[in-house]
Amino acid sequence: MLGEDLKLTMAKLTALVIVVLQLNTGERTKAERNEALRGRISKKKTFNDSTMTLKDFHSGSIPSDLPLPFAPGIGLYERPKSPSTLHLFDHRNLAYSFFFFNFFFTNKNHWLISSIYRGHRNAMDDLEKAILISFDESGTIDPVLKSQAVVYCQQMKETPTICHLCIERLTYTKYVEVQFWCLQTLHEVLRLGYSTMGPDDKSYLRKFVFSIACLESPDDENSIRVLEGPAFIKNKLAQVLVTLIYFEYPLIWSSVFVDFLANLSKGAPVIEMFCRVLNTLDDELISLDYHRSAEEIAVAGRVKDAMRQQCVAQIVRAWYDIVSLYRSSNPELCSGVLESMRRCTSWIDIGLIANDAFVPLLFKLILVEGLSEQLRGAAASCVLAMVSKRMDPQSKLSLLRSLQISRVFPLVAGAEDSELVSKLAALLTGYAAEVLDCSKHLDSEDIKKISMELLDEVLPSVFYVMQNCEVDTTFSILQFLLGYVAKLKTLSPLKEKQVLHVGQILEVIRTQICYDPAYRDNLHMPDKIGMEEEDRMVEYRKDLFVLLRTVGRVAPDVTQIFIRNSLASALVSSSERNVEEVEAALSLFYALGESISDEAMRTGNGLLRELVPMLLSTRFFCHSNRLVALVYLETVTRYIKFVQENTQYIPMVLAAFLDERGIHHPNLNVSRRASYLFMRVVKMLKAQLVPFIETILQSLQDTVVRFTKLDWLSKDLKCSGSEDGSHIFEAIGLLIGMEDVPPEKQSEYLSSLLTPLCQQVKVELLLLDAKVQSSEECAAKIANVQQIIMAINALSKGFSERLVTASRPAIGMMFKQTLDILLQILLVFPKVEPLRNKVTSFIHRMVDTLGASVFPYLPKALDQLLAESEPKEMVGFLLLINQLICKFNTLVGSILEEIFPVIASRVFNILPRDAFPSGPGSHTEEIRELQELQRTLYTFFHVLTTHDLSSVLLAPKSRGYLDPIMQLLLQSSCSHKDILVRKACVQIFIRLIKDWCPRTHGEEKVPGFQSFIIESFATNCCLYSVLDNSFQFRDANTLVLFGEIVVAQKVMYEKFGDEFLIHFVSKGFPNAHCPQDMAEQYCQKLQGGDIKDLNIVLEFWSIFIFVDYSAFLYFLDWALHICLTGCFLVYNIHVVLNNEV
Repeated sequence: MLGEDLKLTMAKLTALVIVVLQLNTGERTKAERNEALRGRISKKKTFNDSTMTLKDFHSGSIPSDLPLPFAPGIGLYERPKSPSTLHLFDHRNLAYSFFFFNFFFTNKNHWLISSIYRGHRNAMDDLEKAILISFDESGTIDPVLKSQAVVYCQQMKETPTICHLCIERLTYTKYVEVQFWCLQTLHEVLRLGYSTMGPDDKSYLRKFVFSIACLESPDDENSIRVLEGPAFIKNKLAQVLVTLIYFEYPLIWSSVFVDFLANLSKGAPVIEMFCRVLNTLDDELISLDYHRSAEEIAVAGRVKDAMRQQCVAQIVRAWYDIVSLYRSSNPELCSGVLESMRRCTSWIDIGLIANDAFVPLLFKLILVEGLSEQLRGAAASCVLAMVSKRMDPQSKLSLLRSLQISRVFPLVAGAEDSELVSKLAALLTGYAAEVLDCSKHLDSEDIKKISMELLDEVLPSVFYVMQNCEVDTTFSILQFLLGYVAKLKTLSPLKEKQVLHVGQILEVIRTQICYDPAYRDNLHMPDKIGMEEEDRMVEYRKDLFVLLRTVGRVAPDVTQIFIRNSLASALVSSSERNVEEVEAALSLFYALGESISDEAMRTGNGLLRELVPMLLSTRFFCHSNRLVALVYLETVTRYIKFVQENTQYIPMVLAAFLDERGIHHPNLNVSRRASYLFMRVVKMLKAQLVPFIETILQSLQDTVVRFTKLDWLSKDLKCSGSEDGSHIFEAIGLLIGMEDVPPEKQSEYLSSLLTPLCQQVKVELLLLDAKVQSSEECAAKIANVQQIIMAINALSKGFSERLVTASRPAIGMMFKQTLDILLQILLVFPKVEPLRNKVTSFIHRMVDTLGASVFPYLPKALDQLLAESEPKEMVGFLLLINQLICKFNTLVGSILEEIFPVIASRVFNILPRDAFPSGPGSHTEEIRELQELQRTLYTFFHVLTTHDLSSVLLAPKSRGYLDPIMQLLLQSSCSHKDILVRKACVQIFIRLIKDWCPRTHGEEKVPGFQSFIIESFATNCCLYSVLDNSFQFRDANTLVLFGEIVVAQKVMYEKFGDEFLIHFVSKGFPNAHCPQDMAEQYCQKLQGGDIKDLNIVLEFWSIFIFVDYSAFLYFLDWALHICLTGCFLVYNIHVVLNNEV
């Protein structure tokens, strides 16, 4: 690493010398200086290039900032890399020559050749035709020709006279494609090269563009042609004007807005253009809806300040006059004017529009029915902008009160959803939100009273809007309602009108969470459309349920009464038309449960004592619907704590789950979800269900039989979700596995379940072993066996080890017999991964259930599992061994001594000897499996050594693998990428040192191990690895590893004494450049036995060594960096001064 740093430092030193030499070179040529200046300017700002097609021009409005086509590899204002080539090749002539040469010799359309080729005298016509070719999408133009046209147009942009060419083309052309290209090019030139343009060019361009916008051009026909052209042409013209305003207003072009105002009398085209300029100014510079640089923010402030001082009042007056004059004859023009006014309201003086002239005009526009909806909606948006403008709360409240917003209410009530209603909904919501915000910031009780009166006035319309308007508006209203309910928390007790509002809020929530009946069939048997709609509603409901829970805490009684009435209303109707209403009512009750405490739920506070029994006894007419059935069962499960304290309702709970509302529901998704939820209910009620076991088992008998006879490869079962129905066996196991069940009954219940399942496994194995089935039949039987194993596994979860081994061994015998049968699967199908995994999972379960009585079955099971040596299989096998070691400790020593050589042989044959590859292509599934096997192997060694089983490594059959194991652990403890793996390896060595190394100098238990530890582990892991760059003391895991390394050194000193200390200090410390005084301090702390002090000394020492070894190099690198930066700064100043000259 230090060698790489030295190379980097030398590179910086070389660069420094080059810069100093460059500063001493002579003056550059004028062409070079200009080239450098253009290069700097062209890098100031970039933009996104994409191809504009002819189709875009003929299909309506186009985004105003849509750029032109460009040639691949050629950027705007790209110059030849060497300035000296400019006098050899004129790239303009080269572009012309190349274009015409290729047209002449490669194009097959001879009519086009003859019409395009004019020579340099007709360059303007050639440019126009090249533009038309580049935009063509008809497919009749040869692609090569089109590509050459694009290159030609791009190269033309780089000519010094491009502005004059564009202006001349705009004067005469009739093609919108050419108009757009010219305006786009002018826009790019201004954005990227304004500072390089001469004063005369700027003035000429400014006058020409303004003359078109205001119909002042000598060629009025051309100006009208542009102003009456498509929207994207006018938008691009507005962009050019705004770019000039960006650079020139108010210092250079101070009269732009005043001059524009003077031309508004020319009529609608100029008025519309003026509005587009204001809107573009907002989009490109003023609006904070987009990210702005510090420079743009400063320019925006300069423009706004100058406009406020110079012309804002005149602009507002012009708005008023135009709207008053044209509201009947040209409502579209008035809508555009009002849109400009809405955009500017946030930064102009509010008194200019919130006055006795403008406010009546706006409300007149809103309220008059004969006007267009677009104009009325634009007026509503202006009022909303006025309402939303930031100002002092007291002044804001006075403004809101003066608006008399109640005039708008009749327009919303009873109206169908439309653009106007949507705008009015936004106005009412914004108005209500501003009133609420004012009430939060004002302390006067009188003012608070006024604000609450205004809220009470507007809320009914807000509630109506939320139930009848588009989703976007609903979300903005939802945020307001959350704020309003939060405000109600501070008002206790609630007044009658506020209680009424809470009820209306709940009604709004209920309406909004209802599914659309149009999706009923898609949701009942979920297809792609139904699943998408369900996912959308789940996301949409989240905020609504947050509002419901908040309301439930503020007014719990009102909320519960509302839910009771909703359930009662859903019960009254027996029509399928109320499916969505029933589902919504149940969803409300379910969501409410999240806001109820456990204590309140157990005792049945409020109306819960009425609601829960009502829920349990309900049989909705639409219970066959999937969504209704699912939410019903989820709700019953949520309120099961109430049933724990009120056991008289247990039969009703069982009926709900066991009849056609639950497990016997015709819909497979509902049935399986009911099985899972029933298992949760059994876990909670458990002993209280003992009297009902017979009833439960009888009800589930057909379900159990059906489970073992299903076609698990059918499409319906594959698409039925993650729940496979095996949870019903876990529920049964929990019921019959309780010690409250009489022994005889328990044996009878278990035998009646295990016997048919095991018998079916035997039958399937015999049929599969006969090998007479087709591959499809074989796969189906394998899937059935897999499900049976899962069912038996789930069933066993209800039985404890104490019950099956001590109190009722007959139960344990049944599970042993079952284990013996399932192990036969590994003999018949050793390579079928799903079956192997399921049997392994069952062995895990039996280890926990049978305890030590499982030992007689382990050799057979482990031998069969070791038959395969793929990485994934070995990982599963090692996890099983780890479980056995953690549970039984040294009791499994003899078993491990037998199987360890096979494990070691398999693992070392699978794992690569070198490190895993890194970089692209290294994250393959195969490599991930090998890495997982390696991590599991480290865990295995760690578990082995920390459970007093290190002697397994010393067994005669295992000693041959001792050396590769030690080398693997040493390498990993020093350099493994995973710090946690390194820590585990160090802990393994600590345990081995304690187990294998006696305190006294006697015969070594493991010959050579002590010298290996002292000479290899101590120096490489406990010293050199700590000095590596990968050892970061700022990392928490690394600090934990360092603590283990310190403990290892302490243990080595306790076991080996001075032999370790002398070797460590004499061999390791000098190589690490450790000062003598620190070495002595280390020895003192190590001999003193204070690990905390030793830890501190070692950490400081390791950091000191690292810094001492490389301090000079780092200092040199830092100093060169500072010098290099300074020289570059001087160099740039030198360049700028030369260019200025």
